[in-house]
Parts: sequence; C-alpha cells; structure tokens
Amino acid sequence: MPGTFAFTRRNDVESNLKSSYGPPLTMFPLVRLWVCFCVYASLSGWCLSAFGQLNRVGCAVSLAMFVAFIGWQRKSLGLVGVKMKLRRFRRPLPFSFLVLAGLVFLGGILYPPSNYTGLTYHVPRVLHWLAHEQWHWIHTPVVRMDFSGCGFEWLYVPILLFTGSDRALFLLNFIPFLLLPGLTFSVFSRLGVRPKVARQWMWLLPTGYIYLLQAGSIVNDAFVAILVLAAMDFGCRAWQTRPSRDLLYSILAAALMTGTKATTLPLLLPWLLLVVLRLPILRRNWAVTIAAAIIAAAVSFLPVAVMNKVHTDDWLGATIETSHLEIKQPLVGLAGNAFQLTLDNLTPPVFPLAGWWNQNVPLMMPQSVRDAVAANFDHGLFAVGELPTEDWAGVGFGISLLLAVGVVGTFWFQSKIPKPPLIFSLAIPPWLRRGVLAAAWISLGAYSVKSGMTTAARLVAPYYALLIPSLLQGPALLRVIRTVTRKVLVGVVVISALAVLVVSPDRPLWPAKTVLSRWHHQHPNQKLIDRALRVYTTYAGRFDALADVRALLPRGTKVVGFMGTADDSDISLWRPYGSRRVEHFFFNDPPELMRSKVDCLVVSEGVLASNKTTIDTWLEKNQAELIASTKATLKVGEGPLTWYVVRFKN
Repeated sequence: MPGTFAFTRRNDVESNLKSSYGPPLTMFPLVRLWVCFCVYASLSGWCLSAFGQLNRVGCAVSLAMFVAFIGWQRKSLGLVGVKMKLRRFRRPLPFSFLVLAGLVFLGGILYPPSNYTGLTYHVPRVLHWLAHEQWHWIHTPVVRMDFSGCGFEWLYVPILLFTGSDRALFLLNFIPFLLLPGLTFSVFSRLGVRPKVARQWMWLLPTGYIYLLQAGSIVNDAFVAILVLAAMDFGCRAWQTRPSRDLLYSILAAALMTGTKATTLPLLLPWLLLVVLRLPILRRNWAVTIAAAIIAAAVSFLPVAVMNKVHTDDWLGATIETSHLEIKQPLVGLAGNAFQLTLDNLTPPVFPLAGWWNQNVPLMMPQSVRDAVAANFDHGLFAVGELPTEDWAGVGFGISLLLAVGVVGTFWFQSKIPKPPLIFSLAIPPWLRRGVLAAAWISLGAYSVKSGMTTAARLVAPYYALLIPSLLQGPALLRVIRTVTRKVLVGVVVISALAVLVVSPDRPLWPAKTVLSRWHHQHPNQKLIDRALRVYTTYAGRFDALADVRALLPRGTKVVGFMGTADDSDISLWRPYGSRRVEHFFFNDPPELMRSKVDCLVVSEGVLASNKTTIDTWLEKNQAELIASTKATLKVGEGPLTWYVVRFKN
C-alpha cells in the first residue's frame, strides 16, 4: 500500500527503483569492487610496512593476491554480466555529464598533477615511505605528512612503484567520479527524495565545482565523498536485504572514509544512526563479522590516531600544526564557517573583483569580528578567488542558486497541490530517514565548532551529498522541476560547470598562456590581464617548480636535504622518482645531524625570513658554503623567492 514502510524483497525494490527513472543498477557491483580495492590498498600498505616490505616485490605479491581474490569472488561481487546502457546518455543531462567527464579525462591526460596540496604532502609522503620501504613518522616541518589519514595515499603506492610517474594518479579520482551519479540517485531516493527529482540531481550533483575539478586531480576531498555515499548506500540497502553482506560493505566504506580524512569523523553520526538497528544481523556469522571488524579498524583513522598519540600526545595531531586548526569559541566557529560556506558557494564562477574584495572587505568588518576570527581561524576567512579552483571551491554558485530556487519554490507550491502517493515502498522507516537527514546537519555543526581551517567549502565536500537530500523533500518539487525557470537554471548550472572546467588554472582547456601573453603585450598596463597571466604561468610550472634548483645539485647526488617552511613543496627534488631521496630538516636542527645524513642542502628564503636571519649568517653558524642560488615561484601570492644550494664543510 502507498505510504507503507516495510521489509521488501530485494528484487522487488531494485525493479521499483529501476522503473522509477533510476540509473542502471548493474553498475552497483563496481561500487563493491571499488570499496574492495580501497580496502586492499590500505590493508596491504599497513601490512607491508609492518614487515618493511613496501617495495615492488611486496606490492606485486599483494596485488596478485588481490586479483586472485576478485577472480574467486567475482560472482558474489556481482561482476558477472555487468554492462552499461549507453542509450540513456542521449538525454540532455546524462549527455552533459558524459561531455564533462570526457573533458576531465582529457585534462588529466594532457597535464601533470599540479595541485599544491598534493605536491606538498600527498605525493611526497608516499615517496618518503617508499624510500624507507615502510610507513614512518617523517622528520619534517610539513607536519601534514605525518598526522593526516593515509587512506588515499595508500592507493598511490602501486602506481608510483610500477610506473615511476605521477601522471596516472588522477585516475584515483576520475574512476570514482564516474560512480557518483548512480550512488547519488540510490542514496537520494532511499532517503526519501522522489525518483524523478533524484534522477535529475544524480546528474547535477557531479557538476558541483569541487567534484568536477577534483575528478582530474590528486587530492582527496571529492574522493572521500564517494566513500561517504557508498557507506550510506550500503547501509540503506541493509534495510532491504536479509544477508549481512551489504552491512559489512557499509562498515568498511565508513572506516575507509575516516581513514582518508579525519574531517569526516562527524559523518559517522548519520551513518551510525542508519545502521545501528541492523547490526544484530551480523550475529549470524561471527567469524566473518570479527574479520571484517579487524579489517575496518586497520583501514580506518585508528592506526594514524595511535601514531599521533604516541608522537604528539594528541590523537588528531593538530597540536603540531602551525596554523589554526581548532576553534576556541564554538559560536565563532559556527558563524565563521557558515559565513565562509555561504561566501565560497555563492561567489560567481568568474569574479574579477576578487582582488578588491580581499583587500577591502576585511577592513570593513568591526574590530571585534576581526579579533575573533584571528583567534579562531587560519588567515583568509574573508578571501575569495577570481576563479573556482580545487583548493577552495564548494558545490558552486550554480547548484547553490538552484537549491535556493527549489526550496523557495517548494514553499510556493506546497499548499497548491495534493500530496501524491509514493511510487515505491521504502524499507527505511520515515522517522529514521528524517533522523539521518537531520544528523547530517548536526555533523556539519560539529565540524564547524571544531575546525578553524578557511577552506571549509572544499573540506565539507563529503557532507554536501547528505545535506542536499533534506532540501529536496516533498511532492511540490515535482511541480518545481517542470517550471521554465527551473529548466533555464539547470542549463545555467551545466554551462557554468563547463566554463569552470575549461578555464581552470590547474588544467586549462584553452590556450591560456598564448592568448594572455598576446593580450598582455597589447595592453601592458591592464592589471587584471597581468594577474591572469601570472596565475596561469605559475600553475603551468607548479608540478616542477624547483626544476632550476634541482639543476644546481652536484652531479650524482643521491640524498639531498631540504629546509623549507611548512608550506614549501620539495617534489622537484625527487624527480625523476627513484633517482634520489629527500631528507627534511627543521631550521633549528643541529648541523651535526644534517651533516651525518646529507652532503648538500636546499634552503628556502622563506624559512630564513621567518626566522629573521640571512643566508650568510646561517652558513657561518652551520659551517657550510654556498654552491649556487636561483629564484623560483611556488605560489602566486608569494611571488619569486630565492633558493640556495649549500654544502657542509669537511
């Protein structure tokens, strides 16, 4: 009967969802396969590290075991007969997704990874592990290499080991990006969004700037969003199936999301609320349940939390971070994070006034507000960029505007149409669905009162997929999505997403430097053109920003020292991967320690300036001599800085 929520047979539910404009459910086994692959990578990484065998031989044996396991379990995974119905991509929204995905893949193929965060600690930390053939606590000012979750980086290991290159790393984001539409429909519809609305949003959510831009990148914000959706989807399916398999997959996916980013820990609340009443079914097979629990603990944030406690006496490790990471005043945290989420998600896709905004708006704020922000947040709370980039973007202006129109339209039509019956019977009780959706907002509040980082729109990428369904409830949305205004806005969302993808400084799909160089020659006094040229030029060379510094190293150098700030990237000194090892040092490390490990050292002007000294003073104090120096630009805001190559005297 309509409106009845009860356990139903799996086949009935799947056929109902399929007939309700859903995606091809034959793609769902690929989600299981992806979760298994992520579990394998994390588990094998920790196990090989424990035995000091994080090398080609160890990874080859581990990978062979994984392939054998998949071959053995291919039927239970549902991999037999998997196929995709391409005719659905003839429709406008699916076709738009296909075009955007193709452009993402093209950008990933054409450009080497250039994300600054990825090049500063994601890739280098893995290179450190491989150099020592195990995970270890790295002696480095770039403390994020140590206290951050490792779930994403463990996936790097086989690619870096067997290819000796980082060019294929973008596939770790691109592959799960292809699973995003199906997972979105499945989770949205199971949490009460009507199938026709969910069908539209399964193609709209991937146009969110953060998902689209990071689909061709090497960072993990969008990556972990897939794991969050997978955990929730498996949890929802556990209400419709008697076997415990889906519940076990849900537990593993939830563990993986925390093992990738600690900022997802608050999202355990809606997940736990969803699955807690289904946990008794795990008693049917204690052996499998215990084994899965052990694996889940190993791939979760728990191993890193233990190491953080041992090395920093703080299980999150935030105490060693130089920037503000934790909020001291919860109300300031709520207000500040709400402000930056609103600001970043409503900033137009092209905002040439960003320079004026960043310079003047902070000065317009009352002094009490500025003092509270300075005490609780990292710098840049009021700042925005000219273009959305994968470093700070959220779902973006288009989706935010579409949601606002949908919410307003829902209230407008709510009293004008009768409530239609549900198309299919949901197994999840309505009170539980409402509780899960409310818990997602509570999780966002928990994040807001703890995190003082000023890139919240990016960091809450895993949250959006659980927040949006609560804004899409109600039968009135069926009327809203048929309005002309709504259809026009959907077109604007897709077109703006396409524009953002094409002009992205990380992977521009237009001849940016050629065109801007010509414009700059014709209009040398135009500051906006000059700024754009510097941005695109810096991004284009950021994958190997210290190439000129590397060229100054003495021939045959196998181990090079690196002394930089907590935000300096050493990736150029590792290239070509496997040719040398980089050892990090703090400014106050004794010269005896540095001399015992390396013959030459690369020193950043930034670290000297932050410690109020000069290169001559440092050389005299540490009994070293200057080999050469050159200038290089790592970040547009800093401009060119001097880098010194020095050698210790005998």
